[in-house]
Amino acid sequence: MEYKTDFLSVLLNKKSTGLVTSINDLRDKEFSGVKLTLDEKTALANFDKYRISILNAQTDEQQFHYKYRQIQVIANLSDWHEFLKEEFSGE
Repeated sequence: MEYKTDFLSVLLNKKSTGLVTSINDLRDKEFSGVKLTLDEKTALANFDKYRISILNAQTDEQQFHYKYRQIQVIANLSDWHEFLKEEFSGE
């Protein structure tokens, strides 16, 4: 499974169309007892795979913390639909 390792750059270069529902918004929704759709569950699972893959690939502690912060930004700001795309689906 190959992921875009520079997803943050892609995110920052996108033209914003307003507020989006993020991965963390989906987590909040799930934790509050609201049932998620299949697509929402898939996006969360794909994000978790992406996060683990990126973090496990780090061999330097400083780089690990840098990537960790990037992933936090992605989880807070990117549209959850981004994680339904082919590069995150494992196909």
